[in-house]
Amino acid sequence: MNIQLVVVGKVKESYLEQGIREYLKRLGPYANVQIREVPDEKAPEQLSEAEALRVKGKEGERVLAHIKPDAFVIALAIDGEPWTSEQLAGKLEHLATYGRSQVCFVIGGSLGLSDAVLRRADAKLSFGRITLPHQLIRLVLVEQIYRAFKIMRGEPYHK
Repeated sequence: MNIQLVVVGKVKESYLEQGIREYLKRLGPYANVQIREVPDEKAPEQLSEAEALRVKGKEGERVLAHIKPDAFVIALAIDGEPWTSEQLAGKLEHLATYGRSQVCFVIGGSLGLSDAVLRRADAKLSFGRITLPHQLIRLVLVEQIYRAFKIMRGEPYHK
């Protein structure tokens, strides 16, 4: 399976980067996982609604440019469905079984995802109603993808 993460912004904290690298290494035997970072749009701290839409729109254009036409797109969004780890494993297994070997997860910037990206998404996933930094979500996502493959293969996962 080919899994792509298209993410807005760079990871700035070394401990997060280290964790992401570790899970990408662990995922190696299970899937080809690539991360595509797109630059976040510079914006002042206080934004009007119109400015926020412009920022999300610019970031969204950058994201959409990296999504393959045949990819099944899962957008991470606070209003998405709160899947369990087992449900994520089931979704990935179903996609692989029925010929959708290109899966793309999308993580937006600090303002979220543009409407255009959300329209392109085939599914929306939420890791809960709390707000987490998009850099931390990247680590949580790669860990959950790794966990999903362990579940699919019936392999033990460290506790």
